[in-house]
Amino acid sequence: MSASASDLSAVRVLVVDDNEDVLTAIRLLLTGHVAAVQTATSPASLPTLMRENRFDVVLLDMNYERDASSGREGLEYLDRLLYMDADLAVIMITAYGDVELAVRAMKRGAVDFVTKPWDNARLVASVAAAAQVRRTRLERPEESAERRLPRSSDDPFGDLIGTSDEMERVVATLRKVARTDANVLLLGENGTGKQVAAQALHAASHRSEGPFVTADLGALSESLFESELFGYAKGAFTGAASDREGRMEAAQGGTLFLDEIANTTPAQQARLLTALQSRTITRVGETKPRPVDVRLVSATNVDLSQAVASGAFRQDLIYRINTVEVRLPPLRDRVGDLPLLAGHFLTRYAQQYDRPTRRLSPDALDALARYPWPGNVRELQHTIERAVVLGDGETLTASDLSFSASTPQPSAALPSLDLEDVEQAVIRKALSKHGGNISRAADELGLTRASLYRRIEKYGL
Repeated sequence: MSASASDLSAVRVLVVDDNEDVLTAIRLLLTGHVAAVQTATSPASLPTLMRENRFDVVLLDMNYERDASSGREGLEYLDRLLYMDADLAVIMITAYGDVELAVRAMKRGAVDFVTKPWDNARLVASVAAAAQVRRTRLERPEESAERRLPRSSDDPFGDLIGTSDEMERVVATLRKVARTDANVLLLGENGTGKQVAAQALHAASHRSEGPFVTADLGALSESLFESELFGYAKGAFTGAASDREGRMEAAQGGTLFLDEIANTTPAQQARLLTALQSRTITRVGETKPRPVDVRLVSATNVDLSQAVASGAFRQDLIYRINTVEVRLPPLRDRVGDLPLLAGHFLTRYAQQYDRPTRRLSPDALDALARYPWPGNVRELQHTIERAVVLGDGETLTASDLSFSASTPQPSAALPSLDLEDVEQAVIRKALSKHGGNISRAADELGLTRASLYRRIEKYGL
């Protein structure tokens, strides 16, 4: 059934635009057609407005002062609106008639897209159609529940969750390179999802039937590096009771993921470079080289250009490992992805702990958006997990969220501003908080267990 203006008698509309003239014009146009029209000049007021009112249709401008033409802000607020109310019908409005932008908005859940200046009859008809969408969604609550959270997908890149420009660029690049054998270097802070990206690259490659093998180079001491990476022969050293293949040989026909590659020593880098150049390895205790066929994906949170400049990393090794370089953005640079990510983890942990699926209140979403996320997606994951385990009720509020790096402690709590003293104090605090549980402390600190063990040994903790 086609929608018409007569369908609007009970519809409540919210219009969000930073231009007062636009708000006045739309309010005058819709008054008399709909039950109520409310306006707002700033999308920052949306959480409060959504909490205190019921709206059926929202007309949302795509461009604001912070981002005058790309539509990025509008898309971010679209995501937040649909997370607060999955049944809401949102119409995007913009002065820039960009078809590609319209498609992106529709993919993210908008029901229509109109440009300024608008045709009055067209805008009223669009609101009527949106109101019909709203009614249909309310009549089918099971579909609404599915829209609130990202769906599982057979797409290898399905776990790289996000619709922000930053993540779309990352995934687009990974998709292009996945089907090749090009070596990939993944850059980004701890917790941004480098290992997830590496696994996605493998799953999308022609090597997907082969093994995916991880080597945490930051956890390998000088004495273990060669035997762990290249393997060893029986009797090569005390304790070598039998032949053993190394990680590189174990990845034969598949993908080798070298994590924390910047934490290698110059001697380790030299041995790794030789293996990559010759495509062979020689087990410790043997003299005959063995051919290896692996696709290399490496990762680091270190600025390798600075490491090269300081002499800590070999320039020729960089040429070998970064045929394609992909930088994963920190979570604070893609705040618009928070609702999707949080919803993903809410579903995961509700299933894992046999709890009812919950949603986040507007004030909880606000709290997530204001927090700087030093631990990135990994920290968000643990924050949501704690909330699912400890929270009560169907809706989790800001008070149910506990942030790992909340209000900074007074500087007097630290022995000094020496970096090693600071690191030692932070490690002590994490260990104390988790009752000495190494795995949980390492997760919160964004370290591997082996890396944390090394630091504990270093500081004699």
